[in-house]
Amino acid sequence: MRAAAAAPARPAEVLSVDPLSAELTSYYGQIENERRANHLMRTDSGATEGRISAAQLAQTYIDVALRDERTSGTSPAVLRRWAVPVRYDLQFGATLPRATRQRDHDAVRTLAARLATASGHAISVAPLGQTDGNFHVLVLSESERRGSADRLRALVPGIDDSAVRLITEMPRETFCMVLAFSRDGSATYSEAVAVIRAEHPDLTRLACYHEELTQGLGLAADSGRARPSIFNDDQEFALLTDQDLLLLKIHYDPRLTPGMTESRARPIIFSIASTLAAGAS
Repeated sequence: MRAAAAAPARPAEVLSVDPLSAELTSYYGQIENERRANHLMRTDSGATEGRISAAQLAQTYIDVALRDERTSGTSPAVLRRWAVPVRYDLQFGATLPRATRQRDHDAVRTLAARLATASGHAISVAPLGQTDGNFHVLVLSESERRGSADRLRALVPGIDDSAVRLITEMPRETFCMVLAFSRDGSATYSEAVAVIRAEHPDLTRLACYHEELTQGLGLAADSGRARPSIFNDDQEFALLTDQDLLLLKIHYDPRLTPGMTESRARPIIFSIASTLAAGAS
């Protein structure tokens, strides 16, 4: 009997080295270590924090969905969300190894399934290597991000120069970001781009996926009153909490519609929150 031929060896992986990344990799790694040493970046659901009241849930929703983050959450904003199905595509730079790309893709698929269940909205993830989504997730090194202007203009035709500069000139204090776009002045999103630093250690990178891919669905602002939640700049939680999923459920409830102001949406929000809080108790 002839022995079966061995499978051909997989070509050796050749990774690019970004000379600007080494210092940033150390910087973000140190920050993650310090946060975890201080019991931040929790990965639990927040369920141990106790029952969430309807009033707390409703006000937290208003703070994160109906406030303009560009003004530190002080100015009112209308309700914005997607009407078309959301399809994430992950586009990795050349500095991340194949195993990391696959692991991150798997994590985003798990996240997308949770977001779809919570929102009731159609949310999927393109196969690894495909770029046919409408919510682009770019995981780039420092040099790649700085040089991404042409790529951004190809992904989002009509993107204005100020939006491009927000990404290409992103300061080191900004760990990741998302920009969601509407057409013709509407309150419904048609495209989005999230940018995540390839220099981040694993948990920080995963936290960025959780926050930016959720915020890009319409929960766009952070609030110091949001707890337990990832929508709080205190970094207590790294991953989506039970309350965050309830916020998303409120946001895509059909009783709310894009373009609603707080005054119009408020009684509906409190009615939905009352039902959800009762079910969560």
